[in-house]
Formats: sequence, C-alpha cells, structure tokens
Amino acid sequence: MAKQFLSFVIRFGSKDAKEYDMIKVGLISDTHNYLDPQVLDYFEDRDEIWHAGDFGSFAIANELQSVAPVLGVYGNIDGQDIRKEYPLHQRFSRQGINFWMTHIGGTLGRYCIPIREQMEENPPDVFICGHSHILKIGRDHDKNKMLFINPGAAGRQGFQVYRTCVRFDIDDRKIRNMEVINLGKRGE
Repeated sequence: MAKQFLSFVIRFGSKDAKEYDMIKVGLISDTHNYLDPQVLDYFEDRDEIWHAGDFGSFAIANELQSVAPVLGVYGNIDGQDIRKEYPLHQRFSRQGINFWMTHIGGTLGRYCIPIREQMEENPPDVFICGHSHILKIGRDHDKNKMLFINPGAAGRQGFQVYRTCVRFDIDDRKIRNMEVINLGKRGE
C-alpha cells in the first residue's frame, strides 16, 4: 500500500534536556465495525492507540487493545457499551503537550459550536477529531498554531475514497515522524 509521509516537528514547552521516554501513537477513527488487518500490523510497535470515535462495536476496541492500550472517545454511531467505557471528550497530556480528542469537532478553523467556546477558553496544543471521514492535518494559526488532526476514516462506511489512519511519535515534547497510512480504497 502507498504511504504518504509528512515530515514536520512541532515543539512544545522549553528546550530543557530530554525528560521523557518516546511514546509511539497510532491514531484511528471511524472504523464503523471494520478493522482492516493491516492496522494491527501498522500499529504493532505503538505504545498507545487513540481512537477518535465511531468504533462501531466493542470488538474493535478489544482488537486494538490486544496490540496496545486504547484511549478513545465515543462517536455518534457508538452504542451504550462503547459510551460506558469511552467518554465524549478526552483532555490529556503527554510529555507536557495538551491534547483534546473528540469525535465531532468540525474542521480546521471551523469548529462545531459546542467546541468553539471551550476552544477559546482553554485551547489545546493538539486537537483531534473524526466524524467527517476527511483526512486533514494542519495548524490553526488563530489558535497559537494549534495542531489539528483528523485521521480520516479507517472503515468501509462513508463517502471517503481512501481508508486512512495516522501514526506518530511524541519525543522530547515534540511530535515527530507523522505518517499518513493509506489502507486502500473504501471498497477494498
């Protein structure tokens, strides 16, 4: 499968000596009850897997959990089993980088109404969402160059042409080695 590589580094915090161990993250969204076997291979070396909602079933969470611990949020198609385990929003830090993950968040620079107010009051360093099935990674210059990540959709449902997920490393307060993984066309 073809892979696209994005080569950029984003630094957060001071330039002090390295204080943290590297964290390898696999980021996925909108599986809609289908987990491409390739995902398990691409994520086999990851320390954590983050799911930005629309798992589709708890079986997907369990499959991912067999590879690495899963941090996730529920999406609009997820049932009560997922909603009991995963919240609507996750606010967390890794190596001093503030992350906010939710399923329905809008798009870069045009955030959903419920998100906008919170974004103004307490913007994260990195905002992650799914829902649109549209892969998008960029910086919001109006939000102190906040990094926006939507990994696209990894499942077979939706209108996206390609199924995608993302992986990256968090190392020394930087996001490094960001990779967009093309899992193939939606119908494959």
